[in-house]
Amino acid sequence: MRTLERTRPDLAAFLRTLRERLTPAEVGLPSGNRRRTPGLRREEVAALAGVGLTWYTWLEQGRDIGVSASFLDNLARVLKLDAAQRRHLYLLAHQRPPAEPGKTWCVLPPLVRRLMHDLPHPAFVLNLRWDVLGFNAEADRLFGFGKHAPERRNLLWLLFTDPLLHQRIDDWEQQAPLMLSSFRRDFTRGTQEADIHQLVDELERVSPEFRAWWRQHDVHASCSGVRKLVIDGQPSPFEHTSLTVDEDRHLRLVVYARAASAS
Repeated sequence: MRTLERTRPDLAAFLRTLRERLTPAEVGLPSGNRRRTPGLRREEVAALAGVGLTWYTWLEQGRDIGVSASFLDNLARVLKLDAAQRRHLYLLAHQRPPAEPGKTWCVLPPLVRRLMHDLPHPAFVLNLRWDVLGFNAEADRLFGFGKHAPERRNLLWLLFTDPLLHQRIDDWEQQAPLMLSSFRRDFTRGTQEADIHQLVDELERVSPEFRAWWRQHDVHASCSGVRKLVIDGQPSPFEHTSLTVDEDRHLRLVVYARAASAS
């Protein structure tokens, strides 16, 4: 591929630079006194990554050889790459980013919290598990997040257990399974996390609707559109969208705004 041909010199330079930055002590090797070059030797990197010296030398020289995801992960470990460097390695070698493990636990960054509170529309922040990590006053008035303890402030849990949210969403019987099918995509990304399984297991025990719809395995991609919310007894259309505010932490800012036709 021509694209790979263009990135091979960058890959070679990237690997060489990283190798030369590491000291033997950092990877558990004796330092020795007779090193002519800085950093690690190629044969040391090859041995630590579990490949032959010739093969690794060809890779670092930018030759036309294929690499597996497992090898790239080993190499990232040996070279002590952070998340951004690992992603860059994958893009140079594979022309696609690595599969990132989903994280459910995280803390809402102060700047994101401040921006959320500055918005004139109802807004809240979700993690991969759909825990509501923060919300502004407009969102609290609309969805009543503040009346729930933080450990129960989960959008999926409230969708199926909170009478207020059930009444707030017009045509709940159609909207709830759509929202659940959107959650399934996040569940798949965070399936290695125990707390996301605990949430699903508990909802299956307490909500017959959840249990029935969850077992249908529907997946709905859209996180935006128009949803009618009942305000003062009358359905009112709200446009809603989900914006990624921290990709590494899987944080999304959800914003609701009255549809233009309803203003």
